[in-house]
Amino acid sequence: MKIKAAVVTAKGAPFQLEELELDAPKTGEVLVKIAACGVCHTDEVARQQILPVPLPAVFGHEGCGVVEEIGAGVTDFKKGDRVGFSYGYCGECEACRAGHTYGCEENRRLNFSGTQFDGTLRRTLNGEPVSSFFGQGAFATHAVVHVNNLIHIPDGVPLELTAPMGCGIQTGAGAILNYLKPPRESSVLITGCGPVGLSAVMAAKIAGCETIIACDIVDSRLALARELGATHTINSKAVDSVSDEVKKLTRIGTNYAIDCTGVSACVRQSLACVRSLGTCVILGSTQELTINVENELMGTGKTLVGLVEGCSVPQVSIPKLLDYYKQGLFPFDRLITYYDFEDIERAFEDTHSGRVIKAVLTMG
Repeated sequence: MKIKAAVVTAKGAPFQLEELELDAPKTGEVLVKIAACGVCHTDEVARQQILPVPLPAVFGHEGCGVVEEIGAGVTDFKKGDRVGFSYGYCGECEACRAGHTYGCEENRRLNFSGTQFDGTLRRTLNGEPVSSFFGQGAFATHAVVHVNNLIHIPDGVPLELTAPMGCGIQTGAGAILNYLKPPRESSVLITGCGPVGLSAVMAAKIAGCETIIACDIVDSRLALARELGATHTINSKAVDSVSDEVKKLTRIGTNYAIDCTGVSACVRQSLACVRSLGTCVILGSTQELTINVENELMGTGKTLVGLVEGCSVPQVSIPKLLDYYKQGLFPFDRLITYYDFEDIERAFEDTHSGRVIKAVLTMG
């Protein structure tokens, strides 16, 4: 069938809306008419080939939509089902069998190779193959997606609202609720008040953390962080030392720190803000990091850990977050600004400039 998709043909190139040919779903796959897709920093990192994905490619990995057709062997989904998309996993390796799908041995192949679950492609442009990001490529009007990537979306929740849950939202919230599981008297520093960081702020409030410190360089984002649950905020441009400010608030540093910036200097700063025996979590797509291991990590028994998707199993985590949303405890809708699909370049520009927190494309 013919579809419209945003194609990137070269490193850093603009999105081009093209008419592509999409093959029918194969075994274990469904065809979905896409309603919306979140704009994520990971899409931009891949477009710039920092995370290399074969080009030309259709990016977009926070899709949602309605099932139009099912392939052979699909029993858990039917035509008309409302679904959200998330990362792919094999379901067979040791990590998957233990319930840790975010640690799947096939993670890189299934999400960054540009191919579908079975290693083949479903899209072509003028007869030439086109890759699909995360096995979905949801910057498009339609996608063929493996059932492992899918989550049932319950009635009573606007479908377009669920798009960003498949990556950024569950990553920030999951770092708190799935991995750290902090005691109520805990203190946490969250650096980077984008969608990931603000989701962590909301989750920290749900967890009952006593001290929730949000750090950013944009005052409007810090104000929103306070509204969503932060007890204190720090504009790192307005102080000489974030670590000193944190210690004024906590005496010896926080129990936990979560860095969502992807900036190595911020990761090092977050690690410095953690007290002895504390834990610093890296959620941003950080490249090189240099630390003095003895002085900054081992000597005080700290833990520095990188998480994938906030240790979230989407089919479990996303329904829980939607329940929190319905209860008024997780108002992630306040982060979202919607754009028409045709305005994809503006959505990325506004995201990069900080004009919006979470851009979501609607396919109409």
